[in-house]
Amino acid sequence: MITGASSGIIQAFAALVRSEIEDERVDLLRSALTFARIEDPQLDIEHYVRHVDELAARVAEKIEDPDDPVQIIAALNDVLFQEEMFRGNTVDYYSPRNSFLNDVLDRRLGIPITLALVYMEVARRVGFQLFGVGMPGHFLLKHYDVDGHSILIDAFERGSIVTEDDCRQKLDSIYAGQVALQPEFLLAVTRRQMLTRMLNNLRSIYLSQRDFRRAVQVVDLILVIYPRSPEDMKQRAVLRYNLNDYRGALSDFEEYVKMSPDASDAEEIRQTALSLRRSMATMN
Repeated sequence: MITGASSGIIQAFAALVRSEIEDERVDLLRSALTFARIEDPQLDIEHYVRHVDELAARVAEKIEDPDDPVQIIAALNDVLFQEEMFRGNTVDYYSPRNSFLNDVLDRRLGIPITLALVYMEVARRVGFQLFGVGMPGHFLLKHYDVDGHSILIDAFERGSIVTEDDCRQKLDSIYAGQVALQPEFLLAVTRRQMLTRMLNNLRSIYLSQRDFRRAVQVVDLILVIYPRSPEDMKQRAVLRYNLNDYRGALSDFEEYVKMSPDASDAEEIRQTALSLRRSMATMN
């Protein structure tokens, strides 16, 4: 029987994102590197943490005025994009490797959200606070200066400072003019929301590849962050069923009905669970 994420990965991830931890104290870097162990169970997380520390030390050497955001952004961009040559992977955008921080740091290739995470974590180490911005289709970063004015940064475009009009044009290019820029698109997201978006990206890739084994591992981790998410519970049930994990599927189907007793498909899921329970009884 093929199951989901190993208990070791789940426990390590849960320790980093558990609800008792205030969101701003969630360790984004270690959390993202922990779920990269889906692909590489032997991953040396602290090796990559040290690498980010070293990048930050190089950025710090270039900063003369720690109160000048433009100078700090220039120093970050110089180290990350000029010296290290981090860049967006436009050739193989949907590769799962773009979502694993160890691969992003090794290859210096990523997608908007993973490049943003690297940028954000290096910036944090030099005392420059950034927030993730979950614009549809393209992840950005935001800094608030002492006067409360915001600066938007696009790590996928080599750390360029962007305007709302740039965001509007980006949305038009992604969605062919079908999605209009809304003020909420440029709001800061929480660290847990950022991790969930990364996991959702991975889930979509694995589902498109029909790699149900890895997809269920990803859903395991999403449910660590949002254990009361009915839709994720139902999807894990279906994935487990496809992987012949009938006991796990039954448990998740029944949990979904408990969570959403009035859902439009609740009766259908009840019948599915009942049928599965009967089938399992004949197998014993």
